[in-house]
Amino acid sequence: MTPNNRNIRIALPSKGLLADASLQLFAEIGLPIYSPNPRQYIARIPLLPNAEVIFQRPGDIVISVRDGSVDFGITGSDIFYEKNDDSGRILTLHSQLGYGKCTLNVIVPDEWAEVDTLDDLTRWQAACGRPLRVGTKFPRLAEQFFVKNTALPIQIIQAEGALEIAPTIGYADIIVDLVSTGTTLRDNRLKRLQDGAVLEAQACLLANKAALQNQPDTRAVAIQLLELVGAYLRGKRKIAVFANVRAGSEEEIAQKLLPKTVISGLQGPTVSRILTRDGEPFFSVHVVVEKELLHQAVRELRQIGGSGVVVSPVSYIFEEEPLELTQMLAALEE
Repeated sequence: MTPNNRNIRIALPSKGLLADASLQLFAEIGLPIYSPNPRQYIARIPLLPNAEVIFQRPGDIVISVRDGSVDFGITGSDIFYEKNDDSGRILTLHSQLGYGKCTLNVIVPDEWAEVDTLDDLTRWQAACGRPLRVGTKFPRLAEQFFVKNTALPIQIIQAEGALEIAPTIGYADIIVDLVSTGTTLRDNRLKRLQDGAVLEAQACLLANKAALQNQPDTRAVAIQLLELVGAYLRGKRKIAVFANVRAGSEEEIAQKLLPKTVISGLQGPTVSRILTRDGEPFFSVHVVVEKELLHQAVRELRQIGGSGVVVSPVSYIFEEEPLELTQMLAALEE
């Protein structure tokens, strides 16, 4: 409970891919969210009895966390940077939750064959002789980008809904919008500028700074979330590899393993003796490697005589203290 006798509140997106992925994240970290009625905007986490989940629009989540009506929130970093102010009332607890990835880009009509960069766009505007009309749902980020990277005179046209049609109907000259796969752009005969990336965005975890500073229970939930989320995301990128290796001693195997680039392990390989029926000197080697390096790990194990290679997923990797937790504790002292 908070000092005003309400539950600790965690705001999540109410619909869409970001909502589904956020629910999945809580399930994966062992804190499944229970919502008996999908039409209700309040749910609970049975394993966090002093907390409740509030479903909101992504933009409203930023405002709610900033104002303190909720304590935590997950939203896209694009929305966070657009909606947040400079008051310092929000802490970004984790900036890379690994889903909802997209880029905010400057987008122009495909028929503008001579316009591929910001310099090209500047020449187009000079020939046009009037301010460049920029349609966007992100007026703050768009204006900051153009002020920082160009001397272009622009007119920001704030819009909602599908922006792709704006250049075609003359509502705007260009748009600044989110792009994930690029399929929608191609379908609407649009293209990204080569140097027009405004922001790389993905889901992020936010918290109200004052709540963490003044409410021990809220701070304890923050620590729990950072521990679980961090361990899950680290484990998600890794796999555990086991192999049997014939050798005279653990030291002999270690001398073969440590020079290898992949199978040297996190701090080093785990090596243990196998009790064979015939007394053959076999040892079990256990290492944790990046998923994309699996084939290289198998090759390196074979190079030192490894056989019977077994691969298992890694659910969590807990560090001594996650970097995000260290950063949070330091920020709370400011």
